[in-house]
Amino acid sequence: MSRGRLIEMAREQLAHQQAGTMPLAPSITRLPVANYFDPARFQLELDRMFRRVPLALAMSAELREPNSYKAMDVVGVPLLLVRGGDGQVRGFVNMCSHRGAKLVTDGAGSTRRFTCPYHAWSFDAAGDLVGVFREKSFGELDHTCFGLTPLTVAERGGIVWGCVSPKHTPDVDAFLGEFGELIEHLRLGEMHHYGRRELDGPNWKVAFDGYTDIYHLPVLHRRTFGEDISPEGFFHPLGPHQRITGPRGRWLAYADRPEDEWPDDLLIAGIWSIFPHGSIAAFDIDGGTLYQIARIFPGETAEQSVSHLDYVSLTPPSPEFTAAVERQIDFLVHVVRDEDYATGLDIQRTVRTGAKTEFVFGRNEGGAQHVHGWIDRVLATADDDLDDLFRSTRPVAGASAGD
Repeated sequence: MSRGRLIEMAREQLAHQQAGTMPLAPSITRLPVANYFDPARFQLELDRMFRRVPLALAMSAELREPNSYKAMDVVGVPLLLVRGGDGQVRGFVNMCSHRGAKLVTDGAGSTRRFTCPYHAWSFDAAGDLVGVFREKSFGELDHTCFGLTPLTVAERGGIVWGCVSPKHTPDVDAFLGEFGELIEHLRLGEMHHYGRRELDGPNWKVAFDGYTDIYHLPVLHRRTFGEDISPEGFFHPLGPHQRITGPRGRWLAYADRPEDEWPDDLLIAGIWSIFPHGSIAAFDIDGGTLYQIARIFPGETAEQSVSHLDYVSLTPPSPEFTAAVERQIDFLVHVVRDEDYATGLDIQRTVRTGAKTEFVFGRNEGGAQHVHGWIDRVLATADDDLDDLFRSTRPVAGASAGD
């Protein structure tokens, strides 16, 4: 079924290539520039989106082995992700049930028990309290009432998704919809983890706008990689998420061949955009393909963000391939930090001048229009209706793309 959806997208792109046309958004849209710095708006986004919807928290490849863990802070919440001995990934607030100390510092590792550095209470990979220091003198305690606070977590498509608030239990599959099925074709869950980088940036939306923007590639990136890239793109909506492909694919070469011969690498090509904060992009290098998975998290203020960049590949490690990976990572970090985010930080300063009150997004910038439209929809939706909002965008079985 999901391959059929990929074929459907390919047919659409092939038809436009044959006709020499491009799909465009219905109209130009405008957005208040205050959305990029207003503290009240920022707090609304934290409370009603980043603390309610499932976020891309980690790669499966980071937690490949039983008893491996990853600890990180997301929008002010200390998180602990753990793969138990049963192979299941679970999520908890990284907070001891005794007096609130963080169990482990941010980072990754492997352990069968998490022992609090404050009073040595210990917890297993299932979050259960399994040890109390000097319990006889502490007093009688029901261990089952003092486990770690669980978070809603699910592993789909080689990514660990989770909600950072214990008060919300979103339906991850409803949120992902067909997007979750389609990215299974990328085989991220089978990949090796080659590295991670963190970059500081501007407001999270200033940063994320660039990941859905084809228009800027031959301009901003003309000296690095974009000089010969077309500024036009196909934006395939997938619920709140989307897939972005370029207009110069190799599809014309397959126009007269049966669809079951259309190659998988071409069917999955492009940028897979994760709402509200992520991007999956592939880069060919010597020895294989390297994926950059970018996830943008709001910073401490409306004018700050931090991007987590992870790099994975199906190619097993070898001295030659690892060296090629390191060169590509250095290049990609340079592009993101010194071109995209340097420009974004300039934008963050200009929006505060009051010189303009609105940004304008053209008909050729459908990707950004899609993201901002969904941000507004999520912010306006009550807690009890959020899962239904995402379910409402899932295609009806048997319906065509035009239905």
